[in-house]
Amino acid sequence: MSTLRIAAPLAAALLLAACGSADEGEIQQWMAAQRAQTRPKVQPIPEPKKFTPQAYTQANAFDPFSNQKLTQALKHESAQSTTSAALLAPELTRRKEPLESYPLDTMSMVGTLFKKGQPVALVRVDNLLYQVRPGMYLGQNYGKIVKVGESEVVLREIVQDAAGEWIERAATLQLQERAQ
Repeated sequence: MSTLRIAAPLAAALLLAACGSADEGEIQQWMAAQRAQTRPKVQPIPEPKKFTPQAYTQANAFDPFSNQKLTQALKHESAQSTTSAALLAPELTRRKEPLESYPLDTMSMVGTLFKKGQPVALVRVDNLLYQVRPGMYLGQNYGKIVKVGESEVVLREIVQDAAGEWIERAATLQLQERAQ
């Protein structure tokens, strides 16, 4: 049994040694043949486009960064803000009236009457009736009553536009007929 233990690994080693050296030469020849047959396909690089410089024609044009243009823009902006401030200043200094704390869309005109020859509108807010006349204020946008008619109250409101400037706009409060 001891000879069998020694003979088995020796036989395996001989078999492996015989396989390795003979096949290695064939593999080397095959690899060399494959390298010789394989040719990479490389596309040539296209020639660069020719650069043609363009003449600068704006040298004599108006300079957008000139002091003159900046001065004009600042004057225009200050003139707008002055008119905007002049429009809003009187509204900020006066005392607010009670109906200025409610939005205009929560109010409804329910009728008109004449007191001492002057038209007076009846306005309902939170189920309370108020008498309003020209010169009084309504709504949260500095709305001053300009005219009271039979079917509407015309207001002049001061609101900010998309650019942030204060502008005047007209608003009306229409007579609401009661649903039966």
